[in-house]
Amino acid sequence: MEQGLMKGAHTKAVSAGDPPDPATGSVGLPIYQTVIYAQPDMETFKEVIRGERKGFFYTRAANPTFQAVEAKVAALAGGEKALIFASGMAVITSTLLSLVSSGDHIVAIQDIYGGSFNFLKNELPRFNIATSFVETEDLKALETAIRPSTRVIFFETPTNPMLKVLDIEKVVEIGRRHEVTTVIDNTFASPFNQKPLEWGVDIEVHSATKYLGGHSDVLAGVAIGRQEVMNRVQYVRYVYGGIPDPHGAWLLNRGIKTLGARMERHNQNGLRVAQFLRDHPKVRKVFYPGLETHPGYDIARKQMRGFGGMLSFEVGGGVEAEGVVRHLKLFHLAASLGGVESLVNIPAATSHRRMPKEERERLGITEGLIRLSVGIEDIEDLLEDLSQALEHA
Repeated sequence: MEQGLMKGAHTKAVSAGDPPDPATGSVGLPIYQTVIYAQPDMETFKEVIRGERKGFFYTRAANPTFQAVEAKVAALAGGEKALIFASGMAVITSTLLSLVSSGDHIVAIQDIYGGSFNFLKNELPRFNIATSFVETEDLKALETAIRPSTRVIFFETPTNPMLKVLDIEKVVEIGRRHEVTTVIDNTFASPFNQKPLEWGVDIEVHSATKYLGGHSDVLAGVAIGRQEVMNRVQYVRYVYGGIPDPHGAWLLNRGIKTLGARMERHNQNGLRVAQFLRDHPKVRKVFYPGLETHPGYDIARKQMRGFGGMLSFEVGGGVEAEGVVRHLKLFHLAASLGGVESLVNIPAATSHRRMPKEERERLGITEGLIRLSVGIEDIEDLLEDLSQALEHA
């Protein structure tokens, strides 16, 4: 299909990157389940390795199935180049390591995924790389934390698990003012609901295991950005080897084809669940950017197409979170998110368990906080399930 015809997100999700196979006419993307590629002669081999000629020589460097998925994601996000990785943490660690060296400094918001927090807080100091964590919605504090050695601003919006919202445009302005690279984890929003690159972010990363894959059957990560900055990320991916297998890449491609249709359903169901919980007497507070009472609602409306299926809520009146979770039937207790099925967990015991308890509680990640990943099931069934669980807890 002509690139000029692929303007809408649904069309890009279905058709970008993987046209019918020219050799066979196959509409389905072929799985190039190979590690090596034979070369016609030594001179060609050298040119391919040096990047002077198009081609493949080893799957850790590139694979046709990878490249098809990368072209699709780049089109969806509006970036020049995308790279796929073996997992969400593989893309986060490789991207950050491509941007910093010993003695450098990173500024990160406090409300981030627990795995990212652990990497920044406990792993990077072993390489003499420091991180300053700042109050999530305090942009003045974020700018004040920048030092001469600062190389990266790392943030999420909406955040995991408190669903706080940052003004992407203003974060980018701070980064440009200080010549610091901005990296956003856009997993909660997906490229369908939010396009950070259009607001000027340098690199956008995703745990593609979540909304992009959408079926809880593949581990993958994705980074998207300008060609120049992504070339360095690609080098680090090659050196550290954080690539998926070709079949995993194929599963990701298959999942992305329904991203638009799934996200529209996630958006609808997420809002209905948030409204139901907001009005429930046993719920103390709901964290969802699509509610008008959310402090980041106006910013979210400005930079998001939809508000997604992720939300958190705090139970009150002596109701225990574990009791609610125990009585849920359709919401499965699991550690992931973004799939077609509805999931529930308690972040203090799962995604943020490595964060010190006092730090968690200061951020609002208490033992009474419940995180929902609202799936695409019939909304009446989901609301009934939540109602009976809250009643019996």
